[in-house]
Amino acid sequence: MSGKLYGIGVGPGDPELLTLKAVRLLQALPVIAWPELPGRPGFAHEIAAAHIPPASIPLPFTIPMTTAREPAQRAYDAAAAAIGAHLEAGRDVGVLCEGDPLLYGSFMYLLSRLASCCPVEVVPGVSSLGACAAAARLPLAGRKEALTVIPATRADDEIAAVIAAADAIAIPKVGRHLGRLKRIVTALGLEGSARLVIHASLPSEAVLPLAEAAEEAPYFSMILIRKGNDSWL
Repeated sequence: MSGKLYGIGVGPGDPELLTLKAVRLLQALPVIAWPELPGRPGFAHEIAAAHIPPASIPLPFTIPMTTAREPAQRAYDAAAAAIGAHLEAGRDVGVLCEGDPLLYGSFMYLLSRLASCCPVEVVPGVSSLGACAAAARLPLAGRKEALTVIPATRADDEIAAVIAAADAIAIPKVGRHLGRLKRIVTALGLEGSARLVIHASLPSEAVLPLAEAAEEAPYFSMILIRKGNDSWL
């Protein structure tokens, strides 16, 4: 394939958090692809839309909302084939990805399918980790502290073990798991050290103590926990 594939991180939601490199590429690439959920506009495209010229070729692809792996695998196979057709024709393609392309990013699934066939460049984006820490004004980690990231979709005992062993913890993908996460954190005696960040960098951004949170939150929410083991902070 003579075209080049770009994985472009567009940040957590605020269009002003796009990098200069991302904006330059968005304005120059002939084909722009992005993921969408069924019946919903693509959030990554919404973030970047102001910088995409009308002349560029749009290439949205739909990813089904299911925990089953096979439907999503088929969707990424189809997306890789559609992107590959443009690459074979010599057209460079930019794939938009919320946050950073390689931190729970959808681009990794396309990268695994196309990296052996074409040149690839990954453009890092402001991650949800950085955006949530900034919103909460809470350091992710300092000095010798270790930061551990575990998604809310993991089992209760796994999450509890990670929290118990870590210095600082970030739990993304909170959504409907918030109630059980609150119970886990409370059982560990850390509810006073935990913050819930909702929609970081967006106008609907909210930060509150985990103890004051409801039983559910939007998918784009994260729990941050710092145990304060570093006295220098």
